[in-house]
Amino acid sequence: MKPALLHNNTLMRHSRALCISILLAGVYPVSFAAESESMTPPASISEAVISGKPMTNFRLRYEHVDQDGLTEASGLTLRSLIGWQTAPYHDISLAAQLINVAQLQDHFNDGVPYSGPIYAYSNHPGKGTYAKIVDPDYTSVNQLYLESSALRNTRIRIGRQQVNLDNVRFIGDIGFRQVMQVYDGVSVLNKSIADTEIYMAHFESVRQINTKLRTDGALEIANVKYKFTPTESISAYGYFSSFDNLGYGKAWLGNDHADQSNRTLGLRLDGTHKLNDDWKLLYTAEYAEQQDYSGGDSRIDAHYYKLGAGAALGNFFLHADQELLSSNNRQYAFQTPFGTNHLFQGWVDRFLVTPKEGIRDTFITATYKIGDFAFFADYHWLNSDQDFNQAGGGSGDQYGKEWNLAASYSYNKNLLTKVEYGKYSETDQYAAGRIKDTDKLWLTLLYSF
Repeated sequence: MKPALLHNNTLMRHSRALCISILLAGVYPVSFAAESESMTPPASISEAVISGKPMTNFRLRYEHVDQDGLTEASGLTLRSLIGWQTAPYHDISLAAQLINVAQLQDHFNDGVPYSGPIYAYSNHPGKGTYAKIVDPDYTSVNQLYLESSALRNTRIRIGRQQVNLDNVRFIGDIGFRQVMQVYDGVSVLNKSIADTEIYMAHFESVRQINTKLRTDGALEIANVKYKFTPTESISAYGYFSSFDNLGYGKAWLGNDHADQSNRTLGLRLDGTHKLNDDWKLLYTAEYAEQQDYSGGDSRIDAHYYKLGAGAALGNFFLHADQELLSSNNRQYAFQTPFGTNHLFQGWVDRFLVTPKEGIRDTFITATYKIGDFAFFADYHWLNSDQDFNQAGGGSGDQYGKEWNLAASYSYNKNLLTKVEYGKYSETDQYAAGRIKDTDKLWLTLLYSF
């Protein structure tokens, strides 16, 4: 456990951040207040409930995994999210959402033991020879929070909540998996300053996609985004995690008991710039540094960058990017434990945890939309930041290549179908744990209210 002094300092920092947002809310006009003033507020609690909005959807998904060295896995799972958020009554609303994930076909390893600690390498009892599909059976409260709009231009949430910031690289809900990641605590979103969003939060626990609730520590968030045009923005952020055990100790630092507390500071520039009626320029530039924090292991010291550019013609987009998660002399590599990592380094999920030699991912992406159909394709060249030892001797720097394809069809505003496929091919054989050839197929049916 962390010393009480550290915890008190955390609360003091969060209190100062909350005060700043409250002061800003009293100084600057419009936004949230203007939205609420345009609607007639409910006259009673029952009216607030009736005039609320649903937080309900059902997602049926089939996933098949063929990974060298493991038994082929297939799973059919149904995720049910059932919830409701009331309309604001005296500027306060209540949101409640339950989650149930049912394994209708379970020929796979969901990575969750019946008891004991859960790590990144954990296995479901009796299914250790199967490839992993991390969609465990689960029933619980997914979200439960009070939301206040009493302060001008400010939204405050207290309780369990989803969080998605920027491109969800660092903070996200991992919404692709059936059990999503949610956070317990308080968050403040302030839009008092023109074209600016200030998001600050203090979370005391996080429930991960493997159902594990991590409570030994806290996560503090500060994210400020300024939109200099409606489609272009710059963000500055700081993410401070004092969770000493997120289940990644051995994968990160070779020791399950190594303290994983870290801080990440960064800047992100991202946008779409219209050149004329037909063409748009797409660009991204981001840099971040990660270091030990609040007693974290001293080897935690790495940096990150992403550079990308592309163009759009009508509904066709083409983008080329390079993303680096650097290595600290092969002792530690840049990690994103709270991010929606499924969306990065390919969908096959061979790099949810960064190898100690780091990752240099160079990739191209193409998307196209026509009517109710949407299409996606990308290709990744996955290399290390520093050379690694190969299984057969010698060194290498090429993990492999991956390509992904997807097509979706929106039958109407409520019903979506999607087919996705990803294929990863190993190049150099990584001695610390070979990253073997893997194919994955997903078929998804989503119904939302």
